[in-house]
Amino acid sequence: MVPTAQTKLSFSLSPPENPILDHLLPEHQRKVLDRLSTGLPLAVTANLISDEDYWKRCCTERWQACDISNYGDSWKQMFFERHLENILKCFIPNITDPNQVLELIPLCKDYVRKLEVDHFLPPVQMDQKEERDDLSNTGSDFGFGEVSIHHYDLGVLITALPHLEELHLTYGVKDCGMNFEWNLFNFTHQDCCNLAVAVKMCHNLKVFKLTRSKVDDDKTRLLVRNLLDHPCLVELNLSHNLIRDKGAQAVGKLINHSRLQTLDLCNNQIHHLGAQALARALAENSTLTSLNLRLNCVEDKGGEAIGRALLTNTTLKSIHLGSNNLSEPTAMLFSQVLAQNTSLMSINFSCNHLGLDGGKQLLEGLADNKALTEFNLRLAEVGQETEYLIHQIVWANREAARLGSLQHPPAKPI
Repeated sequence: MVPTAQTKLSFSLSPPENPILDHLLPEHQRKVLDRLSTGLPLAVTANLISDEDYWKRCCTERWQACDISNYGDSWKQMFFERHLENILKCFIPNITDPNQVLELIPLCKDYVRKLEVDHFLPPVQMDQKEERDDLSNTGSDFGFGEVSIHHYDLGVLITALPHLEELHLTYGVKDCGMNFEWNLFNFTHQDCCNLAVAVKMCHNLKVFKLTRSKVDDDKTRLLVRNLLDHPCLVELNLSHNLIRDKGAQAVGKLINHSRLQTLDLCNNQIHHLGAQALARALAENSTLTSLNLRLNCVEDKGGEAIGRALLTNTTLKSIHLGSNNLSEPTAMLFSQVLAQNTSLMSINFSCNHLGLDGGKQLLEGLADNKALTEFNLRLAEVGQETEYLIHQIVWANREAARLGSLQHPPAKPI
């Protein structure tokens, strides 16, 4: 009796500790993999099958949108990252069996390099539901009678993923509809403690994003304390949170006790004291290349401090100060920056009140500047003519940079 492909398939997968799939002839192996069901247990297929076509089928049968360019051009990496993310998004503390996550670790740990979880479910506390219902009409909307809610502790998981390089988190609930409660969006102190300890132990982490999670000054300081001198972290995103000056001061300390290259603090509550602390760090820093402070309120005291820092800083390439209530004094100082700084390539002053005189100051500073290739002055009240003349200079710089890159292309790695 001649064994069929299905017979060979059964032998190739059982027992899993002694697979023969790799020992089949290439044409037989191809037939097996093409007919292999995508519904087989991951305990069987995870570490046995490396064929990308098989994992492509697994992905496309499960998700409509599949762009592997976001997953290192690997279908297998995409499958395990998205599968793990889905389990975390559906995890309900005190109800979901933690083994659902723990049992997956040995199967996915070699393939997960990035986790993006934009949704965490809180525990269901049935014994307190009636109490919450009673409070719903008596002030719970103002924070009274809130029940402490902690989310799934990522510590065991992410410290067991040796190749994890990016972690993007948002603590909140999506599509809650009529079940909305403010408690669903609490990033608790215990959540922060658990996350801070986990991130500290994640030594290969390069990108950490914690957005839209109500991170305040105390939580920022706790996170920073555990990120100081991190060996690999190059990008930190704490945008759309509740960080004020004390939190910004902590981040200022982190800037010079890390390898950070990109820092995003967009849409927080940072005023001039926080901006001054960031500026002091920036004046001494030699690694940061991008700083985003859009939608804060640093005002001219903060804007001038950052400008003075950029008179000595030689590494920052991009700064975003849009919507910060800046006016002419900041523009005047940045005129000096434009005349002296040769590393800054992008500035965003949109939605400020720089005024006509401020615009003229910036235009004068740009006269001999050859480095700046992006300058956003939309709704900055600098005047249409000034904005046009600045645009012409920046466009010329951009064209010169483009032509230069064509004449001197970067050397290819050996």
